[in-house]
Amino acid sequence: MNILVMGDIVGRPGRQAVRKLLPDIVSENNIEFTIANAENASGGRGLTREVMHELLGAGIDVLTMGNHVWDNKEILSFIDDEPRLIRPANYPSPCPGQGYHVYRAGFNQKIAVINVAGRVFMPALDCPFRTAEQIIADFQDVDYIIIDIHAEATSEKQAFGYYFDGKVSAVLGTHTHIQTADERILPEGTAYITDLGMTGPIESVLGMDRHLVINKFLSQRPVRFEVAKGPSQLQGVILELDEQTRRVAHIRRISYKNTD
Repeated sequence: MNILVMGDIVGRPGRQAVRKLLPDIVSENNIEFTIANAENASGGRGLTREVMHELLGAGIDVLTMGNHVWDNKEILSFIDDEPRLIRPANYPSPCPGQGYHVYRAGFNQKIAVINVAGRVFMPALDCPFRTAEQIIADFQDVDYIIIDIHAEATSEKQAFGYYFDGKVSAVLGTHTHIQTADERILPEGTAYITDLGMTGPIESVLGMDRHLVINKFLSQRPVRFEVAKGPSQLQGVILELDEQTRRVAHIRRISYKNTD
């Protein structure tokens, strides 16, 4: 079974890339389950109900979030009701929504998807290491465990990957919007990449209009960022799962351009 996991979807250009590119990627690679980070999918910050349904309707099975999960307050009206949407599990309790869920795909395979947020250069949440460990301890008869760690520091992501090496199927980083070239299978069998990259506008700074971002750096004054326009891309990885060993046999980094 093959799983596609996409990097952060940014605004309308990211959603357009999903609609245009995802069907062929799924068909050509025999994808049976798709995950994407959607914390920037609505105007670059947060998620609305309409955009959530748009992405789920486009063929994405699970949407993960991150530090922008609460930026669009509308999410509070539906996050408790949609099991295909998960937010970082290490937000202090009580908290709306869920941090993980177990899904079925392929030949009745159980796939657990966990979302956690890092704490280095990020908001001070509960420990992502211990939170994920507690979640995993409660699983029964789960075939695969995939963790989206939404974090800034590469050191934190790498440490997290090694800590869970052999305990989960894959540790996949999001948040920085820059795809890293370090995809690999760790020594104990866990698939890893520091950052999946970004599904959004190519000629941008992390998905935002590059001129506005440059102005911010030059002036050091407040600037309202806007999602960039122009050609977009879809980035992420494809995980090839071995149903005999219940491990990831291969991880392949992908990057497709949408020029429409």
